[in-house]
Amino acid sequence: MRVDLFDFDLPPDRIALRPARPRDAAKLLVVGRGGALADRHVRDLPGLFKAGDALVVNDTRVIPAELHGERQRGATTARISATLHRRVDPSRWRALVRPAKRLQAGDRIRFGTLSDNACLLTGLDATVEEKGEAGEVLLRFDFSGPILDESIAAIGQMPLPPYIAGRRAGDEADRRDYQTIFAREEGAVAAPTAGLHFTEELLARLSAAGIARHTVTLHVGAGTFLPVKSSDIAGHRMHPEWGTVSAETAASLNAARAAGGRIVAVGTTSLRLLESAADEAGVLHPFAGDTSLFITPGYRFRAVDRLMTNFHLPRSTLFMLVAAFSGLETMQAAYRHAIAGGYRFYSYGDACLLDPEVPR
Repeated sequence: MRVDLFDFDLPPDRIALRPARPRDAAKLLVVGRGGALADRHVRDLPGLFKAGDALVVNDTRVIPAELHGERQRGATTARISATLHRRVDPSRWRALVRPAKRLQAGDRIRFGTLSDNACLLTGLDATVEEKGEAGEVLLRFDFSGPILDESIAAIGQMPLPPYIAGRRAGDEADRRDYQTIFAREEGAVAAPTAGLHFTEELLARLSAAGIARHTVTLHVGAGTFLPVKSSDIAGHRMHPEWGTVSAETAASLNAARAAGGRIVAVGTTSLRLLESAADEAGVLHPFAGDTSLFITPGYRFRAVDRLMTNFHLPRSTLFMLVAAFSGLETMQAAYRHAIAGGYRFYSYGDACLLDPEVPR
């Protein structure tokens, strides 16, 4: 399929730069089968599910993975920004860097806080071991293990998406706002943003309504922000991301479905992981490893019955996924409705609750 089929125009003022307060005050567009649309709010979720349904949330925790520093090559230096996106071992990370043209294998980079006169006040040194395509490099840090983790936490910044970072600087509020209430397992460099809408009060009301909650872990990588550059979706390759579904969670979800409950994925990350862990019959199995599942129209969903997700970028793999779930024409109409109705888009924006294009 042509990538341009997944394009649409979005007015810049529809891009949310801060989350709703409280989080569950965000708007929720309910997209039913056949394209029926209903305007609600996230706080209405308990009335949109039935007892026995099971929510699946991603408990990954975002690390401050954006680092800024200087490349040191002889007497010359160059400013470098790097977003860590995949840990290789205790001392090495794969990272997306800019400007990549200023780096080559063997270069040394000192990351840290720069003062006005460009002197580094604190430093975390790394060597470029490999240089790949599309701005990716392999960095070997001088520290490893917990010491490296502490150093990254001390000098790193929350890796806000480009459409936010390009319009305002990150601040201390983002360390709180760009983290879900479920965040436990460190390793993501992008938030599973559908989970940003939940509050303790909403979770209590969902529990009281008989809706169970289960957790999986998928460490979201920076590749989630990369555009699809090929003209046909067949030419795009997803960056692998590491995830796990425990035996207990798989068994509980299989039991819920067998009893007539619906599996509701909170976010595309939870959905992709569940689909990676399911067999052809839709039975979930324990899973631990990488997934690079690329879901496009024509995909047959096996594990997930409903999807809660944010509004996604045009021509993105995530918009392709929701088009696969609810139908391209349905989602095009839903996005037109959302734009006209003042919905807020992207990571800090509003959400939608999707029924599948065909019954499961």
